[in-house]
Amino acid sequence: MASLNTNVAAMAALSTLRTIDGAMGKTQSQVSSGYRIGQAADNAAYWSIATTMRSDHKALSAVQDALSLGAAMIDVTYNGMSATLDVVDEIKKRLVAAREPGVDKLKINHEIDALKAQIYSIVESSSFSGQNWLYRIDASDDADKQIVGSFTRSASGGVSVQTITYTMATPLGTKHLLDDSYHNGILTNVEFARQLGTATEWVLMNGKNHNIHPEIALTTATTMADIDEMISVVDYMIGYMADAASSLGALSSRVSSQQDFVSALRDAISSGVGRLVDADMNAASTRLKALQTQQQLSLQALSIANSEPEKLLQLFQ
Repeated sequence: MASLNTNVAAMAALSTLRTIDGAMGKTQSQVSSGYRIGQAADNAAYWSIATTMRSDHKALSAVQDALSLGAAMIDVTYNGMSATLDVVDEIKKRLVAAREPGVDKLKINHEIDALKAQIYSIVESSSFSGQNWLYRIDASDDADKQIVGSFTRSASGGVSVQTITYTMATPLGTKHLLDDSYHNGILTNVEFARQLGTATEWVLMNGKNHNIHPEIALTTATTMADIDEMISVVDYMIGYMADAASSLGALSSRVSSQQDFVSALRDAISSGVGRLVDADMNAASTRLKALQTQQQLSLQALSIANSEPEKLLQLFQ
């Protein structure tokens, strides 16, 4: 039925055009942003998951930075420990040389004093970002060293930060090399002599604020028995230093592995988020082209539908 008041064909064509325009706007948004789901209205569940995963991805980025700082701290500490170990080996060598009858002990002691000064220089400079794992100032330095290792989210949604620990305590004290306030550092620790049961409670060096134990040094009065005790104490210390260096090496390897894992995990999260919310650009561009064609056809159909009432005028001519 032809009607002047109601153009059903135009209404249908207009409805189709509105639908196409809506789909076209959504597709254009996907093409311009690259996201299939760019806001919660697109898909609330997927958007929520993607938002949480992006947040975790940022947290893991911070973990990577922390691991890099930790790795640098470990490298500095290991290099300091290794360099000091070489110097202590030289001191042990000088003490063995002093065992030779007729040798000038005072000249050897001058060399030992220079090597001790070198130790202090190495230990004090083995600092990174305000931290020094080889130098004990007071009891606050005894705490285990923590490196942020990972960020995890449980199935229930709870989050936690895992750390990698470098234990400072040893059966005889701490893994510091020097202790200015007590005798916990390996080279300032009297417990090595006590464990060996030497007649004199030797330490290789005394701390700046704790000068109460006999320090390994040679004088004209030093006996062969004294030198034997000194060599034994220094050798015992070297063993502990080697153990500490091994711990640092193992820690460095663990941190390196964790860095690789966190990097792979971030890549996996990025890939997972992309699969959830990224638009298929090939499909979106093809869809946009098809919608543009449909839009043109709908406009032509609307134009034809709008011209139908004009035909009614012919009835009155």
